[in-house]
Amino acid sequence: MEQLGATGESREKSSTSREQEQEQAGTPGSSNQAGDSPAVCVHGTEHDPEDEDHPKLSLISWNVDGLDGEEQPERARGLCSYLTSRSPDVVLLQELIQPYTRFMKKRLAERYTFIEGGKEGYFIGMMLKKSRITLLDSETVAYPTSGMMRSLLVAQVLFRGRKFCLMTSHFESCKANAAERMKQLRLVMKRMAKVPDDVTVLFGGDTNLRDAEVAKVGLPGCVCDVWEQLGEPEDCRYTWDTHANTNNDHRYKSRFRFDRLYLGRAGGDAALEPESMALVGLEKLKCGRYTSDHWGIYCTFSAQ
Repeated sequence: MEQLGATGESREKSSTSREQEQEQAGTPGSSNQAGDSPAVCVHGTEHDPEDEDHPKLSLISWNVDGLDGEEQPERARGLCSYLTSRSPDVVLLQELIQPYTRFMKKRLAERYTFIEGGKEGYFIGMMLKKSRITLLDSETVAYPTSGMMRSLLVAQVLFRGRKFCLMTSHFESCKANAAERMKQLRLVMKRMAKVPDDVTVLFGGDTNLRDAEVAKVGLPGCVCDVWEQLGEPEDCRYTWDTHANTNNDHRYKSRFRFDRLYLGRAGGDAALEPESMALVGLEKLKCGRYTSDHWGIYCTFSAQ
């Protein structure tokens, strides 16, 4: 297999992690509470991954922490294993690096169309299940004032004969960058609100958002937070949880709902209805580390 290795961006990652350690509220010394627990579905039943004609849409959104050079080969295998077992229709990934994408393409390119939001350093990406999703067009939109190479990846697709717009992004990190992060949220919400009436738009990514920041920006009436729509399940609240996730040695433990899904309803029509949500990546790999320092989100939607 290809040897995965950290890039020069790892230094920025380490710096960012230290900033998060210093800035995020929390108490030192908390223990791992749920690190080896399996993912829990909120409600609904999962479809058979082999049934390609079922009406549900499935999605995974995950910051895969490609900049962490520790145990990269096993962590990449773990990621591919999750994607193979869950067989999601759509995969939204953040913090990819080229060795990760090359590794994944060797194993999954027959089943998935890959879209990369960059080529250098770290970047965002999408994977679309070829038997279920038809790619029409895609574009990468740079955030003009980002200091961290952040951008928005947008794809126009067809699913069961209907038009969808898929988006993913990795918003600016660290508490001190709230203003830039809120600018990025405003840009995304503006794009979501402007889609044509016959298009359903779905965004997923590592937003690094705090609830107070979202409240300041506000969501358009046509856009809902999928986690909230499902009744705010506690099991899926914290996607960044250094109490449970021990990949990085954070002195001060913290929990945040950094990774979020937003659904925009086409012309008020519920073409997709959130059905279930679970966190993935909660199991330690044989190397003693988790697939990422974030938990991933696995979500299913009923398609009308």
